[in-house]
Amino acid sequence: MNTTNSPVFEHVEVAGQRLEYYWSRPRVKGEPVLVFLHEGLGSAGLWRDIPAQLGARTGLPALVYSRCGYGGSAVLVGQRTVEYMHHEALEVLPALRDALGLDDVILVGHSDGGSISLIHAGAGQWPVRGLMLMAPHVFVEDITIAGIEDARVAYETTDLPARIGRRHTDGEATFRGWNDIWLDPDFRDWNIEASLPGITAPVLVLQGEGDEYGSALQLEAIAAQAGGPVDTLLIPDCRHSPQRDQPEAVLTAMAEFVVRV
Repeated sequence: MNTTNSPVFEHVEVAGQRLEYYWSRPRVKGEPVLVFLHEGLGSAGLWRDIPAQLGARTGLPALVYSRCGYGGSAVLVGQRTVEYMHHEALEVLPALRDALGLDDVILVGHSDGGSISLIHAGAGQWPVRGLMLMAPHVFVEDITIAGIEDARVAYETTDLPARIGRRHTDGEATFRGWNDIWLDPDFRDWNIEASLPGITAPVLVLQGEGDEYGSALQLEAIAAQAGGPVDTLLIPDCRHSPQRDQPEAVLTAMAEFVVRV
């Protein structure tokens, strides 16, 4: 398997969904696994070489997958609900872990993927060795809504549809599925702070100082309310995607965290 340039994608049926995934390298029995959960418009492929690089620095295999509606996974049918991240965290991810034997995991989540990781770990039903999160949300801020409104304008006035379409089977369904629910008035009350006290595993939270979708209040809430130890890092010259804007800082912090856990 070529783990750097062209990962070999496979598919698995879980929770009634056909999901694409790949391994950065074959797992040796008993090894912890880095499980990558992408952002609201991401996919397994959009992590680019970050899983392979982090795997090389830590010596661990990475399992990278696309949720339903993203990348080469099943196309989203219908609209998402306010509880879509709970569904991913409490139904789909556990089923994926069962199907692929992911018994010992460190969750690596970006944005929506970070929130899903927090809900999953906070439920206390499945073992999690650690969480490494980039720009997760635990509640909705005005800056979040403004950023998502700007994304809608960009989708309707720029070449964004074409760029999204190159990365997903149905780019229109992918964008609308994410954008519509976040801008639904009912979503303003979305809040997962109740999940934080149940998280006993160590947590690393990274966020860009210039994040257009959230403020440092997100990091502060996680640090104050999580049930286990939390390290936070606010990264300068960085927006909503630390792994793209400041990859060296992200990889260094994550590799050091993995050694500790």
